Amino acid sequence: MRIQHPDVTVVIPTRNEAKNLPHVARRMPDGIAEIIVVDGHSTDDTVDVARSLWPNARIITQTRKGKGNALACGFAAARGQIIVMIDADGSTDAGEIPSFVQSLCDGADFAKGSRFTYRGGSSDITRLRRLGNLGLNGIVNRLYDARFTDLCYGYNAFWRHCLPSIGLPSPALAEPQWGDGFEVETLMNIRVAQAGLRIVEVASYERDRIHGESNLNAVTDGIRVLRTIFDERAARARTSDGSVDVIHAPMGRGLAAADLRASAS
Repeated sequence: MRIQHPDVTVVIPTRNEAKNLPHVARRMPDGIAEIIVVDGHSTDDTVDVARSLWPNARIITQTRKGKGNALACGFAAARGQIIVMIDADGSTDAGEIPSFVQSLCDGADFAKGSRFTYRGGSSDITRLRRLGNLGLNGIVNRLYDARFTDLCYGYNAFWRHCLPSIGLPSPALAEPQWGDGFEVETLMNIRVAQAGLRIVEVASYERDRIHGESNLNAVTDGIRVLRTIFDERAARARTSDGSVDVIHAPMGRGLAAADLRASAS
């Protein structure tokens, strides 16, 4: 399937994903203007495999450690008007990118993948992670008057004008920063909601990692997400009478002509 916008950048954070990248490449739709592979100092053949799969891709090395820093490096390098972030382990399906792009073209600022909306799903998530996501999701919805169904999923797409609102730590900083780790998805979701951006949830199916082991730790990373929720709440002054609306769009369907604006509460 070909995407419906000519200026899309796909950012792929990697660390020892040489065996998984061919699967990601097979599912990549036609018409992607730019692919950025951000390598996290891999010790396998990730960089060589990426170059062979995408000869025109831009391959950069992240400046610190962690998924959040890798994404920040990729976002800073991206040239496209639409930026899509996917995982390199095969769990997020690159074949769904057209649905995310279509939602943006239909009027959303930020298209957020959800495993828990209509037609979404996961064969990878454990019971502990599912319960943790449910609890953290509920806290965010209550504190920020939002309607997210899936807080901790890393499949998102957005227009580049969202980058100042997302505000990830600069790749140029030498010391580790809050937002460098797996808390990055929660940080992004909260900030785009607080900024009053138009958000749509796009149904997505998460598959098992194909090769290797995840670096995610359900307990320690869950604690980082919880801290992020309350740190963001304390850091930003907000009005008391607004709400954040999240529209839900099934896989393969764009948005109807609806008011998607999210007003920060």
